[in-house]
Amino acid sequence: MSAFTWNEKYRLHVKDMDDQHRVLIGLVGQLDDAMREGKGKQTLGLILERLVDYTKVHFAAEERLMKAAGYPEYQEHKIIHAKMTSKVMDLERQFKDGKAMLTLDVMKFLTDWLQKHILGTDKKYSPFLSSPSMN
Repeated sequence: MSAFTWNEKYRLHVKDMDDQHRVLIGLVGQLDDAMREGKGKQTLGLILERLVDYTKVHFAAEERLMKAAGYPEYQEHKIIHAKMTSKVMDLERQFKDGKAMLTLDVMKFLTDWLQKHILGTDKKYSPFLSSPSMN
């Protein structure tokens, strides 16, 4: 079982975002588990593809909420999303082309990336978007 799992420290008190972060963390965990179990390239590729696709869906939803709430750092956050999306898409492309393997370093990158994004950048918008029923 992956060492990277949902933890209450990731809670933003924005229900949709918390739910989506759980899914993203779960996908990174599935990818980690599959890699450690020596699953084939096809299985790893499918999980990586789901992770990339869900990342795009999540970022779009997050940006809609930030924009609707008038979050003052919306543009900066959107730029960070674009850079992160580009990185994971590049990783997926390299993996599919056989130019990159999923290694512990790649998993560390994905885990660090998601943790830092949730605990850093996303925590900043939490007070602007938090759901009273989630507090």
